[in-house]
Amino acid sequence: MTTNRPSLRERKKEATREALRAAALRLALERGPANVRVDDIAEAAGVSPRTYNNYFSSREQAIVAAVTAERASRVAAAVAARPADVSLADAIIDAVVEQYTDPGDDARDALLMITTSPALRACYADTVTTIEGPLAEAIAERCQGMDRLTAQVLSASVGAAAKVALQQWLHSTTVPPSMSGFVVPSGSLPNLMRIALMPLVPALDAAAARSRH
Repeated sequence: MTTNRPSLRERKKEATREALRAAALRLALERGPANVRVDDIAEAAGVSPRTYNNYFSSREQAIVAAVTAERASRVAAAVAARPADVSLADAIIDAVVEQYTDPGDDARDALLMITTSPALRACYADTVTTIEGPLAEAIAERCQGMDRLTAQVLSASVGAAAKVALQQWLHSTTVPPSMSGFVVPSGSLPNLMRIALMPLVPALDAAAARSRH
């Protein structure tokens, strides 16, 4: 079995994207996001501002991307890896919630910065919908009899519910939260994410059942 390896050009583009993400986050943590310019990020990453604009449309997008990079592919991979006897709803909800559980020490400072910046909060909430494409592919792969449109609608519904949960969590943070346990005044983000996704369980499992007939 052969796999398609990224071309040299694709690898260089990804390396540039990673350099920009890393530079954006490092500078934002050092100076505060309001004190970081696109030109500063580009210079730190060793590229021109014009090149920067080919990858990100704002400094906020690059900063947030450093925290959320690869989330969509991790969700899709987790859904695909769940045992066959696990329901589609459980596979998806567990995979999504997993991405917002215990972010690790390295991400805590970045998350604290995001929650205290309105511009970063808005950008961070928007990133959750990037799971839709990869998730639709994972759903279609898991449910072989499901048509592509249904898989896309289901994944879009998951993305919308997750975005609502993330927005509610972010908007509830009126003061810098204690990041211990990843808890804010309204409750933990993983629990809020699970609650927001639960109404989709009947639709997810019904669609999966139809695909088997």
